Amino acid sequence: MPVQSPSLLEPPRASVAQPPSGADGHGKSRSRRKDPLWARLTVILGAALMMTSGVAIVGSKAVISQATGSISQQNLLGGAGKTSAEGGSDLKGPIDMLLLGVDARERWAADDVRADSIIVLHIPATHDQAYLISIPRDTEARIPAFEQTRYPGGVGKINAAFQAGAQNGGGWEGGAQLMAQTLKAMTGVSFDGAAIINFGGFKNVIDALGSVRICPKQDVTSIHMSYVDGKPMWNADAKKTGKPRTPVVHKKGCQEMEGWAALDFSRQRYGLKNSDYDRQQNQQQLIKAMAKKATQDGSLTNPVKLNQLVKAAGKAFILDTGGVPVEDFVFTMRGVTGNELIMLKTNGGTYNAKGNGTEALSEQTLEMFQAIRKDELAEFVFHNPEVISSRK
Repeated sequence: MPVQSPSLLEPPRASVAQPPSGADGHGKSRSRRKDPLWARLTVILGAALMMTSGVAIVGSKAVISQATGSISQQNLLGGAGKTSAEGGSDLKGPIDMLLLGVDARERWAADDVRADSIIVLHIPATHDQAYLISIPRDTEARIPAFEQTRYPGGVGKINAAFQAGAQNGGGWEGGAQLMAQTLKAMTGVSFDGAAIINFGGFKNVIDALGSVRICPKQDVTSIHMSYVDGKPMWNADAKKTGKPRTPVVHKKGCQEMEGWAALDFSRQRYGLKNSDYDRQQNQQQLIKAMAKKATQDGSLTNPVKLNQLVKAAGKAFILDTGGVPVEDFVFTMRGVTGNELIMLKTNGGTYNAKGNGTEALSEQTLEMFQAIRKDELAEFVFHNPEVISSRK
């Protein structure tokens, strides 16, 4: 009997679908969202761009716009978007995007969620390569004041920036804006776009793909889920059944994972050799696996399959595309494929403690972000190959 997916892996719809009031109170004029944009990018990695794989696009521009209407468009960058001097919405130069993974559950309030996955996606001006760089969730950051939610500013773990921006009516849009501003102040990187990825919603995308190939480096016992009568359930729900529970263990070695299993694996950090750093790499591995699966099994050239993927993506992502039409972006990015997605490590892949429960970005990591600003990341990686993740 096939394993059934637990219902609580669905995203909190109210928080995703409903933008907060005063959505444009960010104090800086930006291009308004046009018709649905960058859809092909969102399907496989929450705007992580690998959908522009050189595969022929299915249908007309009107068909694409219609198919992507369910994807929520919000202003996620506020004042952290690229200025005209930095290239603005010109796709001729390098493209930098902020991807925020929100591990939300239906029973959690929308304004009480932290972004535990913070990823910078960099695409050089050559548009033939893409890099994923994860920011450690415990990095100490100076979070700027945020008038929209009456947050006075302060110093804390960087993942708290999302929560501070989301409270008092800011919603996930406000959370993303404050996170983007915090990162810009810390790294100097401005962004062309952003996406909030509800990791619960990722399950639907993976299920639309069928499965993804994941390669755990060690046996990983889930701290979130157990089997009850052969079905995976959240531990809190499993306990309520009063029935015997069997731990969910993700075995070492390459394997095809269903949506619920891949998602649960990507959430684990306890028991891993390098804790959150291994989790970062596992989440990057999941994103790349989704990209490769979507581009290798004909999903992007099959109208029915593509429609299923886009529909699933609409429940998983919130986008800010800066007003760039999807057709322009697709053609700009047609040289990038899942195979050109390189995963990079911060802080050498280990905890860089400051001694107060937080950590700092290492000198090498700060140099990496400087290379991003100068669009010299390829050269930096060539001279510092140890920053490349060994994950498949």
